[in-house]
Amino acid sequence: MDLEQYFIESANVKLNFIKENKDKFEEVINIIVNCLKEWNKILIAWNWWSAADSQHFAAELIGRYKTERRSLPAIALTTDTSIITAIWNDYWYDVIFEKQIAWLWSKWDIFIWISTSWNSTNIIKAVQKAKEQWVITIWLLWNTWWMLVDIMDYALVVNSNNTARIQETHLTIYHTICEFIDKEFK
Repeated sequence: MDLEQYFIESANVKLNFIKENKDKFEEVINIIVNCLKEWNKILIAWNWWSAADSQHFAAELIGRYKTERRSLPAIALTTDTSIITAIWNDYWYDVIFEKQIAWLWSKWDIFIWISTSWNSTNIIKAVQKAKEQWVITIWLLWNTWWMLVDIMDYALVVNSNNTARIQETHLTIYHTICEFIDKEFK
């Protein structure tokens, strides 16, 4: 593959995503903005190498994206190694996000899960806990069958099997969310 083709492929995955999800994505952005206007918070989690993305997204909300605005409440559930390892040691890895959601939530908060991996038990349990507690669930995923797709409040699908292109699209998605948040909270 030549350099130009790499960028064309990345751009095409993103363009296909927005063509297939534009209305639903706009709805998700509005839900996130309204959540933050009501002083609710965003709980964010990823597994594997994408766990750092949850920190990136939370930092854009708490700090700033492009413009100066008030800090917005966001928690990356992947960052507190003491909590994660304590839960893992005392219970099991399957409940590291569920246990955090159980105590960090407020009604109408949002739990965002972005994934390029398979049906992870720790996420299944976290989503089930979130649903029990009136937390809105948003999932950005890729085009494979997922156990949770039918119980998530909102599922935005990146139609690709190329993990790198999916991750690049996820980055564009949460940066786009940040663009709209910046406009609303000037």
